[in-house]
Amino acid sequence: MSFSETYVAVQGWIGSDIRYREVSEGVPVVTFRLATTPRQFDRGTGGWVDRPTNWFTVECWRALATNVKQSMERGHPVVVSGRFRTNEWQDEEGAPRSKLVLEAFGVGHDLSRGTATFVKTPPRAQLQEPPLLDEEMPEPQAA
Repeated sequence: MSFSETYVAVQGWIGSDIRYREVSEGVPVVTFRLATTPRQFDRGTGGWVDRPTNWFTVECWRALATNVKQSMERGHPVVVSGRFRTNEWQDEEGAPRSKLVLEAFGVGHDLSRGTATFVKTPPRAQLQEPPLLDEEMPEPQAA
């Protein structure tokens, strides 16, 4: 983390399908749309009213991307923490374009809306070790 960045935590609902892809040498990336609808109390009616929905594009990288792909789907209530980043490019006509993206550091189910079961993934070192060949397997010990 650095000083001149904006860090946020957003509570909302996954409003799109989870899109998975791999970039440069198999690095996993997941993107989805996050909808958050603020509510406020209306004194005139004595009840709560929804304000306009805000939509964010969320981007997750590496292990977070893999875990989100396996754990989340459209409609799930989530809490996303991360930082805002602007993606800039030029379109086909050469005009500058940009898009605000919420680069996620963490994504979790919003447990104020339901329950979840957590399964810990193995450490990264265990994931990267190649499987043993038959001739490398240790001999079974006699009982």
